[in-house]
Amino acid sequence: MDINKQIKEAMLAKDAVRLSSLRAIKSAFMIAQTEKGAGELDEASKQKIIQKQVKQRKDAAAIYLEQNRQDLANDELAQVAVLEEFLPAQMTEDEVRVIVTSIISQSGASSMADMGKVMGQANKQLAGQVDGKLLAQIVKSLLS
Repeated sequence: MDINKQIKEAMLAKDAVRLSSLRAIKSAFMIAQTEKGAGELDEASKQKIIQKQVKQRKDAAAIYLEQNRQDLANDELAQVAVLEEFLPAQMTEDEVRVIVTSIISQSGASSMADMGKVMGQANKQLAGQVDGKLLAQIVKSLLS
């Protein structure tokens, strides 16, 4: 993932949305690298950072929509589209449901008291491939 090269391409193409999204990624990477004891980032760390950026923008867009500011929400959602290019393809709800069902049967979970155990295993197995809210919703529905 060569962010600098893509920033340069966005500058040449005069693509302001893409450019600001890429700069946000680069900035987040640099901040993470300079944190105490961090060093170089591996791919998993980079994906977590990008996922966090996507979540922040989706949350901001939701707030803008609540306040009837479609223009600002559209800007945030356009940046989400650029950021999602750097993430693995998201799984569908049915695919997640199948995997969570197998995790529940393997772990012997039977009630909501086991939700933490199931979520832990599901997060490890599905890291970066599913939204956390969707995952929690599916686990709750299958355990209740």
